[in-house]
Formats: sequence, structure tokens, C-alpha cells
Amino acid sequence: MTSRARRAVFLDRDGTINAETPGFLTRVAQLRLLPGSAAAIAALNRAGYHVVVLTNQSALARGLLTERGLERIHGALIERLQRHRAHVDALFFCPHHPDGKVARYAKTCDCRKPAQGLLERATRVLDLTLDGSFVIGDDARDVALAQGNALTPILVRTGKGREKEPEARARLGKRLRVADDLSAAVATILRRRAGR
Repeated sequence: MTSRARRAVFLDRDGTINAETPGFLTRVAQLRLLPGSAAAIAALNRAGYHVVVLTNQSALARGLLTERGLERIHGALIERLQRHRAHVDALFFCPHHPDGKVARYAKTCDCRKPAQGLLERATRVLDLTLDGSFVIGDDARDVALAQGNALTPILVRTGKGREKEPEARARLGKRLRVADDLSAAVATILRRRAGR
């Protein structure tokens, strides 16, 4: 496998691929893809990037959602992307929160972003390289996954992005790229890949 084939784009879920939901997304009926997000993922697929979703899902720790319910939501997300000829190679989630009500998830962990656990797991399981890879999200804690490694961070202004942009810039400085949405972020990646 070539190093290019092992490059990835790590995506946040809520506010990046699908619309933010007031409170927590706990039902399939609440799931709505952001305009252009499926087409953007399809463009990454065609360009040969692995597309991996890394998402904090503290609704499990808070007792608002079960793992089976989360599986249904993620199944619906994958199905909707497939309708647009887009796919994700894998999806990793953190169910934890230190103030959770469900005992097995109520803890401080190494996988809740901005901790690196989800990223490290995805990289190991899928045999990916961070050199030449990207992380995209709408929150400072999403793009903070790029701290201390070779990932290029891109904050999108959908979801919480506009509100979180100052914090993201404070954390990452000149390394941070900012785009209006996932489509614009992917356009930036593909231009960079083409050397333009």
C-alpha cells in the first residue's frame, strides 16, 4: 500500500457532516446532512483518501442514548451518504463523560476529544499515516487533535464553528485553516494535493 493510499481525512460528525441538533442527536429522525457534505465526502473517496469519522457521544454517558440507538443513527448516516455515492471507511466514537449518569461511561478517558485516543485507535486499526492527512471539525476540540502531530487542522464555520473559531485559532495559531463548510474544506485539500 502506498503512503498516499494510507492518508486520511478525519471528520467530526455533528456540525460538520450533519446539522447540529439542539441538545443531543438521539433519534434517526433528527439526522440531517448538511448541504454538500455527502458530495464532499464522495470527492475525498474519489481522490483516494480514507475518510474516518471521530465523534464524542456523551449522550451515552448521560443516559440519553443507548449503543443500539447510536448504531441506528450511524447506520442511517452511512445509508444516506451511500445514496450520494459517498462512504466512510470507519467510524469511532467516545461514549464517556466524567459527569455521566451511566456508571460504565462516567469517567475521564483518553478518547474524548481533544484527547488523542480515538485518533490513535483509528490510525492503528486502519494502518493510516498522519503525514499528509487532515482533521476537520466545527469545534476547537476537534481540530486540537492536530496538536503534536503532522495533521493539518481545518475548522468549518458550520455548527459551532463560528463561535469556536477564536478558541481554535488560539490553540493552533497559523497551522489552522478555516473554511465555510465541509465542501470548502475538501476543496482546499484537493487544491493542496494538486499543488495549486
